[in-house]
Amino acid sequence: MIQFLGVVSHYFLGMVSIAPLTWVGVFAVIFSGVIIGMERQILGKPAGMKTSVLITMSTYLFVAISIYMGTDYLRVVGQVVTGVGFLGGGVILSREGVIQGMTSASVIWILSAIGVIIGLGYPLIGVKLAVLMVLVLYGLGFIERKTPFLQRGVHRLHRKINAKDDE
Repeated sequence: MIQFLGVVSHYFLGMVSIAPLTWVGVFAVIFSGVIIGMERQILGKPAGMKTSVLITMSTYLFVAISIYMGTDYLRVVGQVVTGVGFLGGGVILSREGVIQGMTSASVIWILSAIGVIIGLGYPLIGVKLAVLMVLVLYGLGFIERKTPFLQRGVHRLHRKINAKDDE
């Protein structure tokens, strides 16, 4: 009976194993992507929850698999940076002389950086940074909206353009 339980548990553990990845890493990238993406989605910005999870997850996969395979993971990280830069460039728009999407492009950069950190084996640091980024995005957004002298130049034009969209 004990031998049977050993075989069953070995079989079950083999079914749920995602080695060389870890479940802790997978849940860390999902959580990190969701909380950052939720902030973006609530504000109606590009790179919402699904996109954010996909960015953190894909970066995690590239880095973790490259480490497992014994390849030069720094080269992989460099290629991820290039690819993510292209992805971020796609959300930047110019509308009526105002550049929009810079924050969303920057969020895409930090999402990939968090995926790299978790892929390198530091899931808790990745989650902590994700929480910190949500606090920064929310906190600075609040300060910008409530402080008149921060609503100059592009920020004032941006408000006027968004007001036209709401009409």
